[in-house]
Amino acid sequence: MTPSARIQAAIDLLDAIIAAARDGGPAADTLIARYFKDRRYAGSRDRRAVRDHVYDAIRRNAERPDTGRAAMIGLALDQPDLTTLFDGSTHAPLPIEPGETGTPSGAVPAWLQPLLATPVEQDALLGRAPVDLRVNHLKATPDQIAAAIPEATPIPHIPGALRLPEGFPVERHPVWIDGLVEVQDVGSQMIAIACAAQPGMTVVDLCAGAGGKTLALAAAMRGQGRLIAADTIRARLARLTPRAERAGARHIETLLLDQNHEARGLEPLTGEADIVLVDAPCSGTGTWRRNPEARWRLTQARLDRLVAEQARILDFAAPLLAPGGTLVYATCALTDREGRDQVDAFLRRHDGWSAQPSDLPIGRNHGAGRLLTPGHDGSDGFFFACLRRGT
Repeated sequence: MTPSARIQAAIDLLDAIIAAARDGGPAADTLIARYFKDRRYAGSRDRRAVRDHVYDAIRRNAERPDTGRAAMIGLALDQPDLTTLFDGSTHAPLPIEPGETGTPSGAVPAWLQPLLATPVEQDALLGRAPVDLRVNHLKATPDQIAAAIPEATPIPHIPGALRLPEGFPVERHPVWIDGLVEVQDVGSQMIAIACAAQPGMTVVDLCAGAGGKTLALAAAMRGQGRLIAADTIRARLARLTPRAERAGARHIETLLLDQNHEARGLEPLTGEADIVLVDAPCSGTGTWRRNPEARWRLTQARLDRLVAEQARILDFAAPLLAPGGTLVYATCALTDREGRDQVDAFLRRHDGWSAQPSDLPIGRNHGAGRLLTPGHDGSDGFFFACLRRGT
């Protein structure tokens, strides 16, 4: 592919990504993979260059563009060398017309800016995310992994957390293949640490998904006690089974719940749990570094639905706790409606509950919980709170 043809390919892909974001279609990564599957002539350098153009254009557009061409012309405002590639040659985009303007750059959609928690450093929300590892204590020690991957850097104050250099092929390394490590953002690791799970406890991961935090809890419990991973989506829970086998976490139970009737499936656990983790569905505003086109999918109406769903989940999670048990509420979101305000509303609805202070080594206190941000902590963005049921 010529450099100009790569620009046109990026425009075509951006058109598809814009339409998918508008209509609830596949994610950008999926669309890019499909595009190149049908174009075997594109070499690895072509694919990498086109992908870089696409994601550079996505990152600079807070608002969903009207067209891929407008997005790429906007990118050319930042990278003037791209302008000459709009030359109208074979497989190239048409020249930029006089007065044809690209999209303006921005990090956060205008409607969302006032809803973000005040401490959030908005200019850091779209940087490139690092690759972090969690040492699986069921199979390895940090010293063993440090010896096996000398390129990895320990993350200060967080035992067993390592950061890899950009581009390191960890999923081809024996320590990953053999389940000695998991790829997990350090913020996600901190939420599992905040749960303070211990051997012999009964722990419920209520929105387990594919089980990243479940596996961290399993390692903390050393295979002793009862650990239940619950979700309403069968395909997500199915992905946990091979991950747990690889990690040597064989004591995990999975529980498929019926959407909107979750309390019925959870009834046998009423009053039994020492810890319940609610890693709730959310806006994903803390994960834009990894998924920048999520900004184009989020609307005020969708945010309203998410906030209502979070409250509903918290309400059916609460009865699962034994007296003195801890409900850990977490979201990878940085809006106060999903974090600080959500916890405040829960405490108003539920007598006998209290927020527990946190002394974890990263993050900042925010309302009754703790806020982690890319700019302050180098992690994905998270809010979490530890809520204690009275005795």
